[in-house]
Amino acid sequence: MTQSPATPLPPPAERRRLRESRSLTQAQVAKRVGVSRETVRAWETGRAAPRGRRAQTYARLLAAAPTTLTGAGAGAGTEETRELAPNAPTTPLTPAHAFDALYSICAPALVRQTYLLTGRRELARESVERAFQLAWHHWPEVAVDPDPAGWVRATAYECALSPWHRFRPRHRHPEAPPADRTDRALLSVLLQLPPPYRRTLLLYDGVGLGLPETAAETEASTPATANRLLHAREAVAAHLPDLADPAHLSSRLAGLATHARLRAAHPSSVRAGGERRARNWTHAAIAFTIALIGATTFTLNTAPTRYEPPVAPGTTVQGVPPHAAPGALSRSKLALRTRLQGAAANGPERVTPEAR
Repeated sequence: MTQSPATPLPPPAERRRLRESRSLTQAQVAKRVGVSRETVRAWETGRAAPRGRRAQTYARLLAAAPTTLTGAGAGAGTEETRELAPNAPTTPLTPAHAFDALYSICAPALVRQTYLLTGRRELARESVERAFQLAWHHWPEVAVDPDPAGWVRATAYECALSPWHRFRPRHRHPEAPPADRTDRALLSVLLQLPPPYRRTLLLYDGVGLGLPETAAETEASTPATANRLLHAREAVAAHLPDLADPAHLSSRLAGLATHARLRAAHPSSVRAGGERRARNWTHAAIAFTIALIGATTFTLNTAPTRYEPPVAPGTTVQGVPPHAAPGALSRSKLALRTRLQGAAANGPERVTPEAR
């Protein structure tokens, strides 16, 4: 049986983004389609393609997700479109429209994922907003990236795991844990893992990336990423034996992120915040440059115009007694001065000292 033309499948790179837009894991998609998780992973990486009824079911499942982009233009004149239906008309997208579409698709799931990394709701929202603000600031670069969602996800994870957050007053005290006891236990185990292991576990079992993609995003080798994943799974299974199955762990991670009920800000407010932040940094740079020019001008106007060599320190010359400092004369010297002044001059060789 061949694939039905009424339900075309998007490219492999789009399938994962469409799945993430609905906050679905590979295990959940595999259960609905009736295949294994490895098969869904192969469909998303392009190593295999669904056929027959499974292709139709998989296509309908992806069609129910919000529409994403295959790319975005670096300039306002670039036209990148996506067909909502086989015969739907295409419309050109501006950079703002492309950014808003990317944000609407990726931000909700990304906030929930970042919450699993940090255990803090406010920090998760701030990190995602900061990542999208950076993406809007570098939009010509992000728009032509083969995986813009991965670019934003990596930036959000870096912002969330920054060690400088520990110095913020609001982050010195932990937030309220989840109400459910099982969710609270799972989140506690995740937060006990080292950040690289926690990130690797989330990307592989939570997001559904392959091992090479996870290694590339965490900037580690594939063997090191595999060891981190095994260690993280063993640590989780040691505290929660019922999560020893990776498929069960993946579904629990998705459920924990969904139960957090995190909301992302509106894309227009994120764009405005990024532009305002860039504008403030520009004004600060201009003010610093003006202050530096003023300080340089003042220094040039007040600096000496000729070179004045420093006075060399005095040195002792042998045979010449040191100059005595002025002060009161002793009795013997006073008597000598009186005798010399009272002595009569006798001959041209003698002179009478006169006080001046």
